[in-house]
Amino acid sequence: MAKKKENEIPDWVSDEIQNAKFKKPEESKKSGYILEFYYEDNKVDVQLYDAVEDGRHIVTMDVPKSIKMDDLLKGEVYEFVFDQHKAPLSKKVSEFLAKEKEIEMNAIYQFELKSLELLDVGSDATDGDEEE
Repeated sequence: MAKKKENEIPDWVSDEIQNAKFKKPEESKKSGYILEFYYEDNKVDVQLYDAVEDGRHIVTMDVPKSIKMDDLLKGEVYEFVFDQHKAPLSKKVSEFLAKEKEIEMNAIYQFELKSLELLDVGSDATDGDEEE
């Protein structure tokens, strides 16, 4: 009989996580900057100045086809408008993750970028003084 790997997650836990039911999305507007691009998945990692609901400052956002990732800049400050999708996990799964995996997780989140605007940070002092 094959012994289960110690770090393996039971089927009932992965089933619930994979089939999580997301609630109606909540729109958020936060500023931050892009850390990384994932062109093949149409996603970006974003560092936000203000944390999202679960306390994270770094999130991965799905980028719609209407936004050209090639036009985006790493490290520049943007105002991001995005939908936050939340799927609560059962108490049983949350307790398993906390006890067996030392992971504090009560819900799964997905972030979907709707729009973004490049913010003109720190250029007030150079207004009208464009160097050529």
